[in-house]
Amino acid sequence: MPDSQEKSDYRGKIFILDTNVILHDSTCIYQFQEHDIVIPITVLEELDQFKKGNETLNYHAREFVRALDSLSGDGLFNGGVRIGQNRGRIFLRLEQEFHPDLAFNFSDRNPDHHILNTAYHVAKENPSKQVILVSKDVNLRMKAKSVGLLAQDYRTDHVKDISSLYTGHRTLEDVPEELIDQIHTVPFELDPAKLTLDKPLINNEFLILRSGKKSALGTYDPIAQIIKRVDKVSAYGISPRNAEQTFALNALMNTELQLVSISGKAGTGKTLLALAAALEKKRFYQRIFLARPIIPLSNRDIGYLPGDIHSKLDPYMQPLYDNLGVIQNQFPESDHKHSQIKELLENEKLVISPLAYIRGRSLVKIYFIVDEAQNLTPHEIKTIITRAGEGTKIVFTGDIFQIDHPYLNTQSNGLSHLIEKMQGQRIYAHINLEKGERSELAELASNLL
Repeated sequence: MPDSQEKSDYRGKIFILDTNVILHDSTCIYQFQEHDIVIPITVLEELDQFKKGNETLNYHAREFVRALDSLSGDGLFNGGVRIGQNRGRIFLRLEQEFHPDLAFNFSDRNPDHHILNTAYHVAKENPSKQVILVSKDVNLRMKAKSVGLLAQDYRTDHVKDISSLYTGHRTLEDVPEELIDQIHTVPFELDPAKLTLDKPLINNEFLILRSGKKSALGTYDPIAQIIKRVDKVSAYGISPRNAEQTFALNALMNTELQLVSISGKAGTGKTLLALAAALEKKRFYQRIFLARPIIPLSNRDIGYLPGDIHSKLDPYMQPLYDNLGVIQNQFPESDHKHSQIKELLENEKLVISPLAYIRGRSLVKIYFIVDEAQNLTPHEIKTIITRAGEGTKIVFTGDIFQIDHPYLNTQSNGLSHLIEKMQGQRIYAHINLEKGERSELAELASNLL
């Protein structure tokens, strides 16, 4: 999908949509401005397999078919159906014999090849127009390009420049010493007007203030419009080891912030800090939910794994239990906090579960941690947030450079989308953790391998 700057370059073009585009965004047909769209009949057949179920894919399949039915009404698709005012037409394209240019190399037993064949026929029939196959499947895009077809990813919800994605903090050098001294004395705050800033402060942005050997940590309070000092505090036995972790704990334990995202590579402490903060602040919430999306190996459903449902899910949930074990082991077995974690699990006040199993629950006064959020689509992120009830805090953690989802990347995943769209909101804070804190060996492997 071209962005708005490219609109003038795409006049009169024809877009062929792959099934995965529709399953990613059921409103995709409204994103192509005045250009025409072709839906291969194979795509409708594939959507039919996804209509039943409660997952996001099922939702998109149903919504798209309903939208298509609404557009066509009692009419026919012959000649196409107008999508809307100042928009192009949408066509349903029936199967055709495999084009001789494709038949030798592409098996007709693969649905993707039928979509490719449709796109190729449309291109041959419309030599004066650019025909573009839109797919989130890089392999299909490569196949299209190999036969001279234009192909591109669906980019409507892409983050434009991942290198400039908001980190949630900045360092200010050469701050006057008297200002560093001021934030260290009661009332532990600083007027941002006294600082030399190259760009305005963002709501809830974190700051490292430096002046020679003196330094201070702060955060911009959007209500009072001042910089408040951030202190290093512990949460349920877990202490931050660097400035970024200190910022993260501050945001995670701030009950005024209803939405927090923590990004960073493996070993930076994202999930551990979030869980420790939730346990520390549990008196403000009725329950703690810790969930993660299931992205099966080789994209196979969990049904392929042996055993009952608990056996199938344990491998996916084990990293979350490992983090809980780290927190629990901060205390001797005789300590109440050690036994309390077991009690919270037994009484379902602390619930660790796949995301799909928690989504339907009531989210009122819940501390809700979603781990591995980079494997969620922007629509899934939105669905989770819009279910938040009164008194709920939602935390997303993940590594935008470690994506297991077959149709997401650093620019199109839900976590990147969240960070870009939510920065600056009064009830949102983000922090990117850069320094690994596992071990020297783990840090070396993360950086070099």
